[in-house]
Amino acid sequence: MPNDSKTGHALIQDHLRRLTTAPGVYRMLDAESRVLYVGKARNLKARVSSYARPTGHSGRIARMIRETAAMMFLSTRTETEALLLEQNLIKQLKPRYNVLLRDDKSFPNILVAKDHDFPQIKKHRGAKKEKGAYYGPFASADAVNRTLTQIQRAFLLRNCTDSQFEGRSRPCLMYQIKRCSAPCTGLIGAADYAASVADAERFLSGRSTEMQEQLAADMAAAAEAMEFERAAALRDRIRALTQVQTAQGINPRSTAEADVIALHMEAGQACVQVFFIRANQNWGNRDFYPRAGADVDEAEVLQAFLGQFYDNKEPPRQILLSHPIEDPDLMQAALSEKAGRKVEILVPQRGEKAELIEGASRNARESLGRKMAEGAAQSKLLRGLAEAFDLVAPPTRVEVYDNSHIQGSHAVGAMIVAGPEGFLKSQYRKFNIRGDELTPGDDFGMMKEVLTRRLTRLLKDDPDRSKGLWPDLMLIDGGAGQVSAVREIMEQTGVKDVPFIGVAKGIDRDAGKEEFHRPGARAFALRRDDPVLYFIQRLRDEAHRFAIGTHRAKRSKAISATPLDDIAGVGAARKRALLAHFGSAKAVSRANLSDLKAVEGVSDRLAETIYDHFHDRG
Repeated sequence: MPNDSKTGHALIQDHLRRLTTAPGVYRMLDAESRVLYVGKARNLKARVSSYARPTGHSGRIARMIRETAAMMFLSTRTETEALLLEQNLIKQLKPRYNVLLRDDKSFPNILVAKDHDFPQIKKHRGAKKEKGAYYGPFASADAVNRTLTQIQRAFLLRNCTDSQFEGRSRPCLMYQIKRCSAPCTGLIGAADYAASVADAERFLSGRSTEMQEQLAADMAAAAEAMEFERAAALRDRIRALTQVQTAQGINPRSTAEADVIALHMEAGQACVQVFFIRANQNWGNRDFYPRAGADVDEAEVLQAFLGQFYDNKEPPRQILLSHPIEDPDLMQAALSEKAGRKVEILVPQRGEKAELIEGASRNARESLGRKMAEGAAQSKLLRGLAEAFDLVAPPTRVEVYDNSHIQGSHAVGAMIVAGPEGFLKSQYRKFNIRGDELTPGDDFGMMKEVLTRRLTRLLKDDPDRSKGLWPDLMLIDGGAGQVSAVREIMEQTGVKDVPFIGVAKGIDRDAGKEEFHRPGARAFALRRDDPVLYFIQRLRDEAHRFAIGTHRAKRSKAISATPLDDIAGVGAARKRALLAHFGSAKAVSRANLSDLKAVEGVSDRLAETIYDHFHDRG
């Protein structure tokens, strides 16, 4: 609980008298009740007492203790519960002094759907709710797509949706390029297709060697029997399987299922490299850059990484680490409890597993080296940006705005964000233009709406500018007119200290001839060979790319929309049934009540709702 009269060591010492010796989680808060640190303990009193000592702390911990103005405690039944709760709170609260995993996206899987006579094979991300067999995780969408492409070439399985499958009368392009066997038009029977599905699942389960041996024998037998077309098809299948294995690189023999996790630290920065080994196959790797510090050791970084990384992911049977962690037995028990089976945490010293760690460590070292070099270059460009535009300091958050529309229709605004670490894609935002009073194509009006909504949100979410959400510089796509519109918005919202620049394309709209506009100053240009100019062009191009992509997605959604989307109770399945029955949304709108009731899956009550939607019977 907060204590107004004491801070730092004195506050912690005061709490010790009332603390339990049970396991639990503690939080340290500053004077404004912001969480500084979340920790777990086997014995709360013993753990917190270490902070009461006035000396012997690292610089980071000493600063944290000085800033501590309040503490909160929560006891748990077991230390395992404390560990799980600690990692959950760290992910939610993102305390300043904890090691944080900043990139925590889900990983894709391959799904062989089992709710159809001719199963579909596809990429799947998210909760495993669909009926079928899941294989993964894969490190990235690219890794999944490469594997899917080769599997389609090898086994000729369909990737079309069920509605596309039902609606075909002749084979599609995938059949023509030999990546599907066209079960939609009966060119392959259910039994033969099921055999191909079984082969694909054997491959994804790691039994590729025995399968390739069988395929080679079948190819030789077909050639012997002068069935050259079948022999050629089997040869193509073997080649496709070999290409998958080549793309995967190292495929360990004695490690069937593991995550290989290696850490490299340098100059207060950390890179964790994760390789996914499933079914004796390498299904890709991903690098992570947790927020650490100069006085944090490898054991603490890896311990925090494991807790946060597996918070929303199923752990494999083995986790191979480059360094020991602080509480291996506790972490192993927590992950085993989460998985519902035994999970081993190993730090291999020899053999194939050690070689896997060595490869992951090399990747982590090289990735961190590249990132640090890129960071140094980015910092130099941000310093140049500050000099070019007379900013008080190099910006750490640059927001770039752009609009996209076609003659005013499907208008969207886009905001991208860049900083010392490059583009911060998790911070990108899109704005659906809502202004009904806007004239179609009114770029000034659209920019006013976007900036008004952005600044209003900032004033609401971060009024004291303590969360790091406010930009140090705003770049606007446009010239003097756009700058004037932005200045008007700034005055209306009371925001006066955020610098902004209009980036106009200049004469002939050529790259390199950009003009920069600031309030109350003459337009100016940078030298054509100035690295800062190239940097601004990259920022503007990224904003334009994001705006165009958002606009196209909105336009595509609008094109595929039908009046049926506005009817309560009509979801995707019933929409397909109605369109299949009547042929078009217009025909649905003209149908009488009895015809609507005849559609499979449409109840009498829903038929009346649909009929009333198109016919005013009030």
